[in-house]
Amino acid sequence: MICDLHCHTKLSDGSLGIEDIILQARRTGIDWLSITDHDTMASFSRADVLAERAGINILHGVELSAWDKERSSKVHILCYAPQKPDRLEGLCLKSCEIRKECSKEMIEKVMEKYPITLESVLKHTTASKSIFKQHIMRALIDYGYALEFYGDLDRELFNPVNGSCYVEREYPDVHFVIDLIHTAKGVAVMAHPAQYDNIELLEELARSGKIDGVEIGHYSADENYRKELRAIASRYELIETGGSDFHGLYNSVPTHLGSETTTFENLERIRKLAAKK
Repeated sequence: MICDLHCHTKLSDGSLGIEDIILQARRTGIDWLSITDHDTMASFSRADVLAERAGINILHGVELSAWDKERSSKVHILCYAPQKPDRLEGLCLKSCEIRKECSKEMIEKVMEKYPITLESVLKHTTASKSIFKQHIMRALIDYGYALEFYGDLDRELFNPVNGSCYVEREYPDVHFVIDLIHTAKGVAVMAHPAQYDNIELLEELARSGKIDGVEIGHYSADENYRKELRAIASRYELIETGGSDFHGLYNSVPTHLGSETTTFENLERIRKLAAKK
């Protein structure tokens, strides 16, 4: 049983549509798939229909942007199987607006350095609910200023520490986001703690019983980091998940659907917990 519980489509910052993702999942032999686009649940209805035709099971999911105020850092929380998803719509809209504001500022800064247009970026966002850095880089690649999404130009412009065009704002507080997930009767799982160095926050949330699970299977975590995450998960009886975090053309490292997976046992823990809420 192959369960990939983390991937993205054109609705956020992936390069493939829902149908392409599901057909590729079928070709890859995936049994359970969760499309977890950033701050949007727009995939739910169409994914259900297409997956049924393809003979694949869908677990509804969304990756929510949040902020760890104590450490002034970003954190992503995966929400699985929300029974009342409408309760998350306001949060999703707010986070998409924050991202759009940041991206528009970044586009303005980039246009001061390179003769590209706003339209050259926006044409790559027509299916997305927001604007992402990858869309800006794609416009720069279109006009020959770079050959890759994550090379020297990306680091020069968008490095979170010293990128000349990077803009960041606080997203909703992580405690508020998790509480809202539980209000929506969903299961809250911290996504890729290694990516934003969220392990201290994870321990705090686990100790207080706020978080339901943690994503251990992710390309950003080496084996030592995974051992540390497994120890925390074992200590606090957290659900352990894994997923490819597939973005297609916009992947930051080579990864494909099914490259990281969740065990069927942990998938069942998610489903049973969601049913109890």
